[in-house]
Amino acid sequence: MNKNNVITVKNLNKVYSKNDSKQTKALNNLNLEVKEGEIFGLLGPNGAGKSTFINILGGSVIKTGGEVNVWGFNLDQNPRQVRASIGIVPQEVNFDPFFSPRKLLELQAGLYGIKEKDRITDTILKLVSLEEQADSYARALSGGMKRRLLVAKAMVHQPPIIILDEPTAGVDVELRNTLWENVKSLNKQGVTTILTTHYLEEAQELCNSVAMLRAGKVVAMDTTKNLLRKFATKNLKLKLNFKGEEKLPQKIDHIPHQIVEDAFIFQLKRITDITEITEALKESRVEIADIQTVDSDLEDVFLKLTNSNK
Repeated sequence: MNKNNVITVKNLNKVYSKNDSKQTKALNNLNLEVKEGEIFGLLGPNGAGKSTFINILGGSVIKTGGEVNVWGFNLDQNPRQVRASIGIVPQEVNFDPFFSPRKLLELQAGLYGIKEKDRITDTILKLVSLEEQADSYARALSGGMKRRLLVAKAMVHQPPIIILDEPTAGVDVELRNTLWENVKSLNKQGVTTILTTHYLEEAQELCNSVAMLRAGKVVAMDTTKNLLRKFATKNLKLKLNFKGEEKLPQKIDHIPHQIVEDAFIFQLKRITDITEITEALKESRVEIADIQTVDSDLEDVFLKLTNSNK
């Protein structure tokens, strides 16, 4: 294994067979590499294979084929060492609400066979900013604190790799920002972090590198900056005042566009598209209330890649 890679996956497959002999490929020759010390984003819609991949690493799902190496250990030859090298933070809150954070971490450490003298419970509680709530009932914690406690549980055996499975799914904006800060803080401590998400802004904000999955395959993998540069486009954002029917002139309806909130966003393939759009609107007596150009983001990249790989 390349010394810079903490996870290397080659031709990983997972096939589920149903009673009627139909087969579903959850992972289809998946290949990816995660480098030490980075925040790596695993992106894709529901059903893309993200959770299946994590469950294979965690030992709850058995792969059908392929090779997986984690922190220098081969999954087939050293499954226990692979599991010891990662800490998985699940989506669901899954701890006894009548135990305190300190007790929960002590129990988790016991499950990993960590001797009392080697446990770092207080250090972990401080790292996730739960030292003041260390001896309170877990049920009394706020939503954000419960999420941080899940992170703490994943860290009791001091794994070099932390995997967060959709950590901000269904949470409000304030809690999402708090969790983002926690991810950055963990990474500064030297922990390699893998983040699965379908929130593209999350990956763009946090991740050094990303792999985009579709139907169990990687459709793109690179640094976030390189992907954005590679698929860079300009978008034209227009707010329009229609005097009659709210419909674009036929002349420009062919230019790729979408409606986001109250604005039309056109994907510009040529600089002359701007002139074509504005002239057609003028001819149709559609007033432009606001106009601006916007650089592409990961959502644009993802849509291009998934559409081109259908």
